[in-house]
Amino acid sequence: MDFQYSVETDKTIDEAVQSLEESLKAQKFGVLWQMDIPTKLREKGVDFDMPFRVLEVCNPHEAKRVLTQNPLVGNFLPCKIVVYEMDGRTHIGMPRPSVLMGIVGDSSLEELARNVELNLKSAIDEAR
Repeated sequence: MDFQYSVETDKTIDEAVQSLEESLKAQKFGVLWQMDIPTKLREKGVDFDMPFRVLEVCNPHEAKRVLTQNPLVGNFLPCKIVVYEMDGRTHIGMPRPSVLMGIVGDSSLEELARNVELNLKSAIDEAR
C-alpha cells in the first residue's frame, strides 16, 4: 500500500482548498489551520514560488477516541492534507492514516485508522 493518497484536479489551488474545506465539513472534519508555504518561506527570506498549501484537519471526536486509546498517536495529529500545483495541475494529497497508525504498532487502532482514512479520502475525492 502506498504511503499517500493523491488526486489531481483542474481546479485552481484556491478553488480546491475551498472545495476541500466544504467536503471535509460534510465528513465532520474541520480545518484547524492552513499554511501557505511560499508566503511563509518568503517571510523567512527564502524564495519558493511553487503554490503549496498545508491544511491541518481534525475530527475532534475521533481525535479524542484515538488519543484516549494510545497517546503516541498524537505524533500524527492533526491529519495533514496538502494542496499544491505542479506542472500546471493542482494536486490534493495526504499521508494515509492507516499507514501512520502502523508505525505505532497498536493493532487495536487499525479499524479506526481505516475509517478516518475512508472519510478523508471521500472528502478529497469530492473536492476534486
